[in-house]
Amino acid sequence: MPYASAAVRPPPAKPRLTRVDALPPSRTILGVRVHAATYTSATRLILNWARRGESRMLCATGAHGVIEAQDDPDFRHVLNEADLNVPDGMPLVWGLQHLGVDTAERCYGPDLTLHVCRAAAEAGLPIALYGSSPETLDLLQARLPELAPGLTIACAISPPFRALSAEEDEAFTRQIVASGACIVLVGLGCPKQERWCAAHRGRIPAVMLAVGAAFDFHAGKLAQAPPTMQRLGLEWAFRLAMEPRRLWKRYRRVVPRFLVGFARQMRHERQQKRLGIAPAR
Repeated sequence: MPYASAAVRPPPAKPRLTRVDALPPSRTILGVRVHAATYTSATRLILNWARRGESRMLCATGAHGVIEAQDDPDFRHVLNEADLNVPDGMPLVWGLQHLGVDTAERCYGPDLTLHVCRAAAEAGLPIALYGSSPETLDLLQARLPELAPGLTIACAISPPFRALSAEEDEAFTRQIVASGACIVLVGLGCPKQERWCAAHRGRIPAVMLAVGAAFDFHAGKLAQAPPTMQRLGLEWAFRLAMEPRRLWKRYRRVVPRFLVGFARQMRHERQQKRLGIAPAR
């Protein structure tokens, strides 16, 4: 695919939040700020930013991302600097509820992807796809317009599965900018996709969404957990059963560390409350 020759725009000044852009409440879970966004509130913010051509980033973070951020302060900074960081998994929803946001609910990356694609189709806003394999992108370009009728996919890029040179990255960036896409769905896996969005905020005048496995799910390459398992917070068990060789080490590391870490955080907050110290928000 030939690369476009459009110039990359300079980083825009960070816009002030208007009332319509008011962010949902947030709490810090193991050092990571998480917004209690719903599909409706997140989609509204994304569409508002996209219509104005603002360079923004959204992360859909689960327990895996939080534990990655525990081990890597730079990645924690990336998540905390996101314009919106929604709870992708039930453990984060329960964490928000325990921290006082009773209305918190899951904002699952693959489902948010569909909400955004349908809203973009209705608003006439083109999107771009960045990440995954050429085969997956071909399937996704065929299936997404069926799931979101009227959707325009202006650009689809499958970058090599290695570190890009500065020249390659610049060429892909120019291609996305030249396409006129207002929303970029990024499926590179955590934490690579979040880092990519952070590195390109200000370089691409579009809203970038780090949506994880949404590409494989909507392309029909991976099965999603049944809704009941998702509500019970057991999606990790389903995915482990589907891909044991790839995921067993991740879940062996993530699940116990998240549970123990959050229990310690709650104990610390209870101690602060007994001492009359207001918890940080």
